[in-house]
Amino acid sequence: SGVCNALSLEIKASPKVRAFVGEQVLLKCSFKSSSPITENLLVDWTYRPLPGGPMERIFHYQSIPYPTEAGKFKDRITWVGNVARGDASIALQSPTLSDNGTFICSVKNPPDVYHNVPQTVLLVTERGLAFQLSSAALLSILVFLPSTLVVVLLLVRMGRKFRVLKEKGKCGYKKSSIEVSDEPEHTGTAGCGGKIKEWCLNCVVSESWDFH
Repeated sequence: SGVCNALSLEIKASPKVRAFVGEQVLLKCSFKSSSPITENLLVDWTYRPLPGGPMERIFHYQSIPYPTEAGKFKDRITWVGNVARGDASIALQSPTLSDNGTFICSVKNPPDVYHNVPQTVLLVTERGLAFQLSSAALLSILVFLPSTLVVVLLLVRMGRKFRVLKEKGKCGYKKSSIEVSDEPEHTGTAGCGGKIKEWCLNCVVSESWDFH
């Protein structure tokens, strides 16, 4: 039961972190201990190359940070953690392709000395052309592309509607011309009817006079 009670220090770290050549990358590590944080708390970061090989300690913390003074990570490790808040994170400056490997965060806070050992795999790659667009450029593309499509669709729709109205206008013009041309014919018909009616009336009148 004593061993179980000692397994109360829990450490969490990102299992995989992606970075670009020359751009600072953050290696996060957090911990939670059942014992109060004291000056005896220890933080160690170790590194193992991706192809394999011996592990090397690249960072040590006890009250103050002690970055490594030798090897490929010399002057490239920065302490960004805060042990009072359970943060044991570090930052790697100017990562290179040769930095690809496994980073291990270890925290000891006596009497909590037994803990899990989380590992973070760092994958450093070249930033390609697709990643060179700024956030503003990407935002502009996302905003203006749909707007452009909407404008084009509206113009096409308006063009179709204009053609339909134009065709209707032509039909209406022909109809009005027919109506105008019919007016004289209608007037002429009415005149002929009046003349026939007058002629018949004259005939009746003349016959009545002959009868007498």
